[in-house]
Amino acid sequence: MPNAQNYLAVIGQFAPLVLMIVLFYFLLIRPQRKRDKAEREMRNSIAVGDEISTIGGFIGRVVNIKDDVLTIESSNDRTKLKIYRWAIRGKEAPAAESVEAPKEAEKDAK
Repeated sequence: MPNAQNYLAVIGQFAPLVLMIVLFYFLLIRPQRKRDKAEREMRNSIAVGDEISTIGGFIGRVVNIKDDVLTIESSNDRTKLKIYRWAIRGKEAPAAESVEAPKEAEKDAK
């Protein structure tokens, strides 16, 4: 009949392994899942008119969305590119001109 010391010895041998798995989960797996979820939500929230950047380095404005293919205009000469949704790195901040325009209007009003 096994006694309590044998059980404690077995638990003592597996405790470091269990602790290591728990640490890996909280330090590596969980944060990566959060980043993946945020990235997926950002890609799904893209709408026509948004400024985006791609993983290839292109920056442009979305002009058409059809399933997982987006059409973007990449410059002033209206060059259009078709890209897949997974190739989007992120949304770009609004252009500096549109941010500064209201400030100038406030100065003129004074």
